[in-house]
Amino acid sequence: MHLEIRQTKDGSNTLYVPELNEHYHSVHGAMQESQHVFIRHGLEHVLEQKKDLKVLEVGFGTGLNAILSFPAALTKKAFIQYDTLEKYPLPEETVRQLNYENIILNPELHDYFYQLHAAPWNEPAEIIPYFTLQKMHESLEEFVAPNSYYDVVYFDAFAPEKQPELWSDAMFKKLFNAIRPGGILVTYCAKGSFKRSLKAAGFMVEALPGPPGKREMTRGVRPVVER
Repeated sequence: MHLEIRQTKDGSNTLYVPELNEHYHSVHGAMQESQHVFIRHGLEHVLEQKKDLKVLEVGFGTGLNAILSFPAALTKKAFIQYDTLEKYPLPEETVRQLNYENIILNPELHDYFYQLHAAPWNEPAEIIPYFTLQKMHESLEEFVAPNSYYDVVYFDAFAPEKQPELWSDAMFKKLFNAIRPGGILVTYCAKGSFKRSLKAAGFMVEALPGPPGKREMTRGVRPVVER
């Protein structure tokens, strides 16, 4: 798969896939989107309730969501088990060309970013005592999800029109079952058809202010008491 480096409006880089006409992140700001959607309205929201978290990311990609999740373990001493799915891992050369060390303001994170990418596939790796990473070389369709296990799901797949198989009712029912009661799913998408799929799976759906360039984002909550 051919990939091109593109700079987004906040100065951070993303990847462009010409054959799909799709970017890995928002062109309005890769860093801003990840921080707003997955960290602020996902990880930090759950951290208000507990400090021992299990995260599932659908789409490891550039590793941006993972490294931005890292400070919660590094400074807040939250225990994070970070599981991530990726069918098409990036070559090391492409990862380095992203130059994320130029936008990651905490210099402690620079080396950790490359450690995340260097970690083995399909087995847990302790990056620091508070952060365990397991990169799974498989798609969401192939993933055998544990029941009532994850506190937060980062749903960061390509857009519904690019990967419709990942935005099906069946996939969201799988994720609903994998999330513990009270747990959440967050994503940049706010399409009506997607929200209907979340509701059909059993989620309570919250429309939240979106990152720069988007009016809304979505958070799905698995009810503690289900009907």
